[in-house]
Amino acid sequence: MRLAALYSGGKDSTFAMYLAAQMGHEICAMVNIVPDGDDSWIFHTPNLGAVPLMAESMGLPLATARSDGTEEGDMRALAEALSGLGVDGVVAGAAWSDYQWDRMNRVCGDLGLRLIAPMWRKDQATLLRELIDAGVEAIVVGCYADGMGAEWLGRRLDPGAAADLGALSRSRGISVIGEGGEYESLTLDSPLHGRPLEIESSEIEWNGRSGTLRVTGARLGPGCARSP
Repeated sequence: MRLAALYSGGKDSTFAMYLAAQMGHEICAMVNIVPDGDDSWIFHTPNLGAVPLMAESMGLPLATARSDGTEEGDMRALAEALSGLGVDGVVAGAAWSDYQWDRMNRVCGDLGLRLIAPMWRKDQATLLRELIDAGVEAIVVGCYADGMGAEWLGRRLDPGAAADLGALSRSRGISVIGEGGEYESLTLDSPLHGRPLEIESSEIEWNGRSGTLRVTGARLGPGCARSP
C-alpha cells in the first residue's frame, strides 16, 4: 500500500516506518502534528523543529498541521494533514497505548484509510533490541520517570542503555520503550536516512525530577541525500 507515516522524530515512528518498508509498503509522505505549546494528548512534542530536516534526509514530502494540544484539536489536525495525500493508509509507531490507537483509528476510519502499526502489542524489550539492531540511532531528549536523572538526557539508546532501562523496568516498573511517557527520544540516523541529523547546539531544562533536552540548532551531516 501507499502509506503516509505519522512522524515525530522519535525512535518509534522511525522504526515503524522502517518495518512498514520492510513489509513492502511504499512510504510516500510524512505527517507531523505541531501543537501550539509543549503539550499534546496524542502526539510526541519535543524537538519537532528537527522533523523537516529528517524529511529532507529521507527524501519525503512533509505534511504538517497545527493543533491547540487538546484531544479534539489533535484529531482535527491529524485529519487535516492526512486529507488529500492520496494514500491508502497510515503507518504509526503505536505499541501499547490503547488511547492512542483508538484516536488514530477513529481519524483514519473517517477518512477511509487503514492504520498500520507494525509494533503493536509486541514485547517491549524485544522492540527496543530490534530497533537498535536495525540501525536506528536515537538519543534520549526527555526524562519524566523516577530513576531517570539528568544524566540520561543526550544518552544514546544502545545495548548498554537498553540494559539499564531493563533494570529500571524491573525495579521501578517503567516501560523500556517509554510507552507510558517515561522518556522521549530523537532519532539521529537510521537505514531510511540519506544523511544523519547532527545537533549543533542544545540546552537542558531540568526541574529537579524531570527535564528535556531542547535542540536549538541542527543540520544534516554528510551522506547520500535521497531524492523526493
